[in-house]
Amino acid sequence: MSKYKIAWLPGDGVGNDVMDSAKIILDTIGLDAEYIPGDVGWEFWKKEGDPLPQRTINLLKEVDCGLFGAITSKPKDEAQKELSSDLQGKGFVYSSPIVRLRQTFNLHTNMRPCRAFPGNPLNYRDDIDIVVFRENTEGLYAGVEFHPVPQEIFDVLRKNHPKMKKFEDTSLDDLAISTRIFTRKACQNIIHRAFEYAREHNRKSVTVVEKPNVIRETSGLMIREGRKIAQEYPGIELWETNIDAMCMWLVKNPQDYDVLVASNMFGDIISDLCAQLVGGLGFAASANIGDKFAVFEPTHGSAPKYAGQYRVNPIAMINSVRLMLDWLGEKQDAKKLDQAISLVVKEGRIKTYDLGGNNTSLEVAEEISKKFKEQEIIT
Repeated sequence: MSKYKIAWLPGDGVGNDVMDSAKIILDTIGLDAEYIPGDVGWEFWKKEGDPLPQRTINLLKEVDCGLFGAITSKPKDEAQKELSSDLQGKGFVYSSPIVRLRQTFNLHTNMRPCRAFPGNPLNYRDDIDIVVFRENTEGLYAGVEFHPVPQEIFDVLRKNHPKMKKFEDTSLDDLAISTRIFTRKACQNIIHRAFEYAREHNRKSVTVVEKPNVIRETSGLMIREGRKIAQEYPGIELWETNIDAMCMWLVKNPQDYDVLVASNMFGDIISDLCAQLVGGLGFAASANIGDKFAVFEPTHGSAPKYAGQYRVNPIAMINSVRLMLDWLGEKQDAKKLDQAISLVVKEGRIKTYDLGGNNTSLEVAEEISKKFKEQEIIT
């Protein structure tokens, strides 16, 4: 019997390509794991009206963690058009499977490390080492939205907030409302996670990225909880920055920042910016972590036009494998894999098109595997 059960979730497009690269790495490591395939992605939406079928949710309840490739996700109207003709008009509504997965399993913490590998020609600077903590289940991505707006919803808002007066002459069909919902518990949790990481890894500062001067209630709650929690970590500085200013400062002085923590949408935005500073989405891994379960994934999309070509950079996926190993407690293998990735990037011989090379995803994975085998564990 294997030590671990891991859900294998390639998804769509290049998700399959990069997962093949991940398998090369895992086979080299010899992780004592059973990999159980799960159905998720665009094809299941088109054929079944559900990109995250219940059978996959049931599978995820029986495994230790999941490894996820990439999926196609499209706006509501486009998704509706691609639904199979026999499912049209039957009430199926597309929703992002990765967002549903995060909410279903309360994967409250999204962690995205953004470190500049030495020798990467795409680095904005070589001294960037930022980790973004993003609240993963609430905020604008909670999915509490209305269009058209029901009369009872409008009436309650009009009764309870004077600024709704501006919209009272607007047709309900011409209104769309998305809610930004924060709970104190979720704010506390993500900020604690950021500070705990900072303490464990000897980071000097945690920066809360919000917009309390305009989004006063939700961002204000996050900032207030951050100030309280910071008092529990006297050796770590608390910085507070507005999301717009943060984007500017990340371009100007990214080397000044250690750990960033933000709500769902703001964390999504700044993590992509941080990823570009260290080479782009081809290097951007992420961990979706709950109390007892986690899913690991690269943050790039499915890039359907490249599907099956093994053209895309697999390092984001391989970095996600590294995060998974670390979470499972296989820390020596995680460290060796990190060293192997660093060596391949630094040497610059084997590289995909984004780095100016012409090697395939699989060739990059094979080279990283070779370096892994050569590494001596540094204790």
